[in-house]
Amino acid sequence: MKKINAICSVLLLILFCIPVLTSAQANKKLRVLVLSDIEADPDDTQSLIRFLTYCNQWDVEGLIATTSIHQQTRVAPESILKVLDAYKKIQPNLLKHEKEYPTYEELKLKVKKGLPVYGMLGVGDNKNSEGSDWIIKVLEKRDDRPVWFSVWGGTNTLAQALWKIKNTKSATEAEKLYKKIRVYTISDQDDTGPWIRKNFPTIFYVVTPGYNYAKATWLGIAFPMPGSNTEVTSGDWLAKNIQQGHGPLGAAYPDVAYGMEGDTPSFLSLISNGLNDPEHPNFGGWGGRYELYLPGFEDSNTGMFKRENWPKDEPETRPIWTNANDSIVSPVDKKLYNGNRETIWRWRTEFQNDFAARMLWTTKSFNECNHPPVPMLAHSDHLTVKSGELFHLNATGTTDPDGDSISYLWFQYPEAGTYKGIVSLKPYSPNLYNIQVTAPIVESMQTIHFILKVTDKGTPALTRYKRVIVNVTPK
Repeated sequence: MKKINAICSVLLLILFCIPVLTSAQANKKLRVLVLSDIEADPDDTQSLIRFLTYCNQWDVEGLIATTSIHQQTRVAPESILKVLDAYKKIQPNLLKHEKEYPTYEELKLKVKKGLPVYGMLGVGDNKNSEGSDWIIKVLEKRDDRPVWFSVWGGTNTLAQALWKIKNTKSATEAEKLYKKIRVYTISDQDDTGPWIRKNFPTIFYVVTPGYNYAKATWLGIAFPMPGSNTEVTSGDWLAKNIQQGHGPLGAAYPDVAYGMEGDTPSFLSLISNGLNDPEHPNFGGWGGRYELYLPGFEDSNTGMFKRENWPKDEPETRPIWTNANDSIVSPVDKKLYNGNRETIWRWRTEFQNDFAARMLWTTKSFNECNHPPVPMLAHSDHLTVKSGELFHLNATGTTDPDGDSISYLWFQYPEAGTYKGIVSLKPYSPNLYNIQVTAPIVESMQTIHFILKVTDKGTPALTRYKRVIVNVTPK
């Protein structure tokens, strides 16, 4: 009898723990909320389609239609719903490939709209909207996870939510909500972005400030930069891999007007690929690399971008996550390039192939499609070694769900670490999964980032990563 009681106690304990474990697993997801000036340019619709093919990786908290400098008196939630109608038709097929794609009904409830007014005209007394009220509701949830605001247009709906929080809550309550906010906005597309950064200095904010897009990091997504792969962003490639023969979601993907998916970098860094670490923009990833500093003032409303009706730039008042440079040898022409757009276009082939694969998932069976490899490490992703010490980087255990052959590449990402020198990986071959490295000689503790890039030989070829951060200490 005692044995039976003991077994029952264990079973009850297991049953009690299941909800806790399930909740803990669910909480690993990022909470994501989109602000979009959809209809100002076809690229918002393009970005939304890509976003939906990854939406199982996140808890989507909102899809809010807003205004911007390019669309000042209109919001278009109906255009978000139109794309969701296409998603509704293919969502069951996506579930054949990965779990947890939300239903159309779940996403539809989260479509909201801001006021159809420009910038600061939508901030203040009696300026609430269903969009700004929804943002507050999302932030007030009993959920400690940050909310990632992926901003594709103006920020005035977020600004109004912040204005209301500041004016209706105690400073302590308000600060708790501010600490949940993570913003990545595609430049400044109204005058509320600078206002937010000035008046809410603790809010995490990623942006190339100003209205002159010529220097923006996000241009690396698709613009024909020297050294970048322009083939995978061409009209022909999009027609073949995204639009034609890819079901209703592909058919909804519009042709490019000004540029392909200018808004997509704001969520590329949120994709779980082993490289991205959104809490550390300085580490670099598919959405680019950014550093935290107070940028010097530069008037962006000049030259070919000058617009008489655009707001004037103001100096930043506090550090923000903004432009940083990478040096990269182009896989196209083998030349060395350095710049902030390079922090995105260096990954262009990989993130375009990834999107193409997911578009195939919308209509085809699991066995007809490629799925990303699963890289593994034979050691921790954080190592501590001494100056001059030999150590190994080892990807033993890496697999591919489709049984495809796998290629390996280990490389150093010098800009992501504190040690800026180049670590010798010789003797070295790019196809080794296990390499020996000699730690450099340092006089103070330094960090070095090594990236494992694993690519399968499926069609299209898909890539996943592992990042190993090595702390090198003096002897």
